[in-house]
Amino acid sequence: MAGNPYAAKPWLNLYAKGQPADLTARYETMLVAFRAAVAEAGDRPAILFGDACISFAELDAAADRLAGWAVAQGVRQGDRIAIILQNVPAFAIATVAAWKLGAIPVPGNPMYRAGEIARQFADSHPALLICHADHESEVREALASIDEQHPVLTVPTDGSDDPATPGSLAAAVAEGGPTPPPVSVAGEDLGLMLYTSGTTGAPKAAMLTHATLAWNSEAMAHWFGIDAEAKVLGIAPLFHITGFVAHLTMAIVARCPLILTGRFDPARTLAVIRRERPTWMVGAVTAFNALASLPDVNLDDFTSFHRVDSGGAPIAPALRETIATRIGHKLLSAYGMTETASVTHSCPIGREVPVDPESGALSVGVPYIGTEAMVADEAGNPVPIGEVGEIWMRGPQVMTGYWNKPAETAAALTDGWMHSGDVGFMNAEGWFFLVDRKKDCIIASGFKVWPREVEDVLHTHPAVREAAVVGAPDDYRGETVIAHVSLRSGATVSEAELIGHCRERLAAYKVPRFVRIAEELPKTATGKIQRNVLREAEAAAISRAAASA
Repeated sequence: MAGNPYAAKPWLNLYAKGQPADLTARYETMLVAFRAAVAEAGDRPAILFGDACISFAELDAAADRLAGWAVAQGVRQGDRIAIILQNVPAFAIATVAAWKLGAIPVPGNPMYRAGEIARQFADSHPALLICHADHESEVREALASIDEQHPVLTVPTDGSDDPATPGSLAAAVAEGGPTPPPVSVAGEDLGLMLYTSGTTGAPKAAMLTHATLAWNSEAMAHWFGIDAEAKVLGIAPLFHITGFVAHLTMAIVARCPLILTGRFDPARTLAVIRRERPTWMVGAVTAFNALASLPDVNLDDFTSFHRVDSGGAPIAPALRETIATRIGHKLLSAYGMTETASVTHSCPIGREVPVDPESGALSVGVPYIGTEAMVADEAGNPVPIGEVGEIWMRGPQVMTGYWNKPAETAAALTDGWMHSGDVGFMNAEGWFFLVDRKKDCIIASGFKVWPREVEDVLHTHPAVREAAVVGAPDDYRGETVIAHVSLRSGATVSEAELIGHCRERLAAYKVPRFVRIAEELPKTATGKIQRNVLREAEAAAISRAAASA
């Protein structure tokens, strides 16, 4: 791309000594990577879950038997297997079994209701479905709504393993043949289909190849310092891209144990940290905020970690400092998307994530191993360094496209560049900073208001635990800025005080006209605060008020 000031890659100067700028992956597929782990580390722990320790060899044997059972049910190469589970060992067994068949794992959110699941089923048409027992009725209802019949296997909600339960995954493993028929799986074959966040509109599944997963898993292991001696704590959902790649596939490539705890629960997670002494974790900032807010947490609990990373949403600098005082680690930013198989940007080893002096934003890191990045204008041209535009990324981790969505694929990809939909900029050193999501920008009285800037100011108030800012329709201003907050335990504050706090620190048009105080803010399964839910609620309230006027 002519005239691209990002082509010089200034971020390479920030890499740790000995950190490679690029990487040639050892494995063409995740199946090859898994077989290598079994051959060379078969007796080592692959999954730790409660009192259970499952070795790579045991995981291999269980996946073989499940694959053999699935073949007997008619599942074939290229079929999709829906895996709608929390962070339990069955998720790993089902994923590896799918790869052994040449089938495609399609993780789903176990908190979705029948209608939400049905939209995904109507798009992916899974040949086999695996879900928790208490979710089975929703899954079967979704399947019936698209007039299809396929096998459904269940897993107890607590993740336990009881082969005596008819229709369970454990029973299928017990019944299945020990060796599935061999299939040829190539790097360009799909190793994962994963639906992007959001429940509005038609679902979009990012298609990620085996080569993409194997490459990014190895790149992440290099970048984050994960080897066979590490212990990865899986707090991000495995049905989310962070959990699938930064937990499951990276642990396979690194041949290290993955510690699972079921659905994230702060108290249970803290108990696991104290017992297992993991060395690395990555998750949403809301998860770390929850851990830091536990009354009995102390700095000694987190001394086993060599670093702690956070992704999924930008981190408010004030919140980062608050969390650091409780866990003894300053969260290091990581940035990526479902469409990029998780990470594209992160903080190099040995570096401190900077705060931009003008915007006050915390950097999301630098483009990591083998990754190109730039900031583009509306026409797709690179903007000068330091100017704001849309962040684009290109590298081996980028998806091939959206399943059955050629128009959406064409809109998202340009010559291999993934359009992130995030507005940001890069400084002269090569650090990238997010301003906000393009779609979340508020236009108040003709001025652009980026929610994150207001949220960062709210986070500087000691009473505020969480903050989300949205725009609501306003006949006079176009949109009105409205803040939603939850408070720290035992804290009290008035709406007027929070508005005054913002007024002292922001231009008048950025100051929220209203502040809603709630016990909790709506979140996705990965802990992202759902601005869209709040925005829709505000718009609905305005519509009701207008109708009754």
